[in-house]
Amino acid sequence: MELVLEGASFDDIAGFWREVNRVFMAGEDWRLGDSLDALEDMLHGGYGTAQGDGPVVLHWRHMEASRRALGIAATRGWLEAKLSGGFDAKAARTRIDALERGEGQTYFDIVMEIFAAHPRFTILPAS
Repeated sequence: MELVLEGASFDDIAGFWREVNRVFMAGEDWRLGDSLDALEDMLHGGYGTAQGDGPVVLHWRHMEASRRALGIAATRGWLEAKLSGGFDAKAARTRIDALERGEGQTYFDIVMEIFAAHPRFTILPAS
């Protein structure tokens, strides 16, 4: 199976989730929430366009635009929202501090790590 994710179609985390839903939830009557846990669950293959256990090639168009959109600023905002939302404040603050030092993962990095944990998915940058 081959799918195309259009990285130029979003410029923030909410837009990323709209694109993920467009690509992976086509044909479903519900959508994934803005949750990395939901992405992890979906990649296990129980539902969505890529359900099953066969190989999936994801052509990620304009991947560098996505890397910027889901970069330091977006990640900081996401983590700061967690500070006020009942998330472990110490853990969020530690992640923000690491991000500021250039050592922490961006949202893009986290997404890529989640995909990498599912070997049936191959991501290919595409223009």
